[in-house]
Amino acid sequence: MAAAVDAARAALAEQVEPGDVGEHLGCVAEGDRVATHLFACERAGYRGWRWSVTVARASRQRTATVDEVVLIPGDEAIVAPAWVPWRERVRPGDFSAGDLLPVDDDDPRLVPTYSFGDDPLEGSFDDDDKAQVRRVAAELGLGRVRTLSLEGRDLAAQRWYDGEQGPTAAIAKSAPAPCSTCGFLLRLAGPLSEIFGVCANGNANDDGRVVSFDHGCGGHSEVQIAAKSLPAPPPDPFLDEITVDGLESF
Repeated sequence: MAAAVDAARAALAEQVEPGDVGEHLGCVAEGDRVATHLFACERAGYRGWRWSVTVARASRQRTATVDEVVLIPGDEAIVAPAWVPWRERVRPGDFSAGDLLPVDDDDPRLVPTYSFGDDPLEGSFDDDDKAQVRRVAAELGLGRVRTLSLEGRDLAAQRWYDGEQGPTAAIAKSAPAPCSTCGFLLRLAGPLSEIFGVCANGNANDDGRVVSFDHGCGGHSEVQIAAKSLPAPPPDPFLDEITVDGLESF
């Protein structure tokens, strides 16, 4: 199989332009009586790619036959990045007016606001059951159909704490004091009230955003400028009674 270089090149020449095929790069054993010959690709725009020709020899046969001819990327080839599902590509700020992001019925970040039976999280309900429960919830005025689960709340808290409104942000590291001592901090209610609040300083970068208590910025309510850093006050005005130049005469 390793000696079938000419047969592999001949099969490659039947499918691509001769000028697109470069030198023989080697042979890779794929299995019993199966090998792949690699040729450099000289086609424009495919630098680092290789022509791959797989040959095989049937039992009790003396000649090799060609299985397939493909173009594959090498270590230095420019290839497209790995495909990422659209749901995982969405980032904060990507939405515009009219855009919708549907949430799965079994999203682990959400749980039913109401409950029925022994445990609504253990059973699996079909679409008809879910639709019926939603109708009942709407008729009874129970408000939101679903609310944050413990997992959803923990994910949000970790995301906020690790983000730009947490203690590791550059602006927080140089702040004179933490947000927990700032008069502009509005405390949250519920389980997150011991960790986060909302900034209400209209001059701060985080105005209207959730911030951790150990976050901070230069807009702290107790920041004071030292007297020695204040500009010198202007002198008191006086009237020049020695000359009359520049005075309006009546």
